[in-house]
Amino acid sequence: MSHKIALITGGNRGLGKNGALKLAAKGVDILFTYRGHAEEAQAVVKEIEALGARAVALQLDVGDSNTFDSFVAQVKETLQKTWQRDNFDYLVNNAGHGHYKLFAETTEDEFDALVNVHLKGPFFLTQKLLPLIIDGGRILNISSGLTRMTLSGSGTYASIKGAMEVLTRYQAKELGERRIRVNILAPGAIETDFGGGRVRDTKDLNDHIASVTSLGRVGQPDDIGDAISAILSEETGWITAQRIEASGGQAL
Repeated sequence: MSHKIALITGGNRGLGKNGALKLAAKGVDILFTYRGHAEEAQAVVKEIEALGARAVALQLDVGDSNTFDSFVAQVKETLQKTWQRDNFDYLVNNAGHGHYKLFAETTEDEFDALVNVHLKGPFFLTQKLLPLIIDGGRILNISSGLTRMTLSGSGTYASIKGAMEVLTRYQAKELGERRIRVNILAPGAIETDFGGGRVRDTKDLNDHIASVTSLGRVGQPDDIGDAISAILSEETGWITAQRIEASGGQAL
């Protein structure tokens, strides 16, 4: 996979960061976005560089589609300046945030914010980046195990992720003529700071998830980073339009 370039949204922390590090360890250069915490993002750049790959961090709020034209211009400039290229190989739509409210209690503003970040944002950002993705490249969207299993308070988030799963199949069909493979990865419960670290830091919740997971534990960031790396590898080139769950067999 050497000399490839991956663009990862939300690559400064959590699963996006882990995926970036796993790809970098295989020789993939990384262009990743962060919404805030610029110092944190630069620390990730240094971690990637320590693995022998090149990395650049760009600021982006995936929930604000009005900024996408200027962001794409930044990507073009960065590709030319850092890699002397006008395209990249892999797009990972990872950026997002959690939501834990019952259907009856979710406000319209909360709904709109989730749609903007988890559906509208990836939809139009991918659309605008298409001219920069090489023919034969990869797009990997990130969903959630919650589209298959139900947990009270996660219905709004899961419904919007479900829409991304449908979109993934249509992207795979429509971009097939360019040999672009499009898949979606659905992580189960993972011990990260996502949602305020509730899975990682709430012992009762962590123990319960482990008890209903076939492999007997809660997922770790490495489990998902390795999955991201594997799905984008050359060995999986005949896989497209698939929802791939990485949950350790949670709630079977």
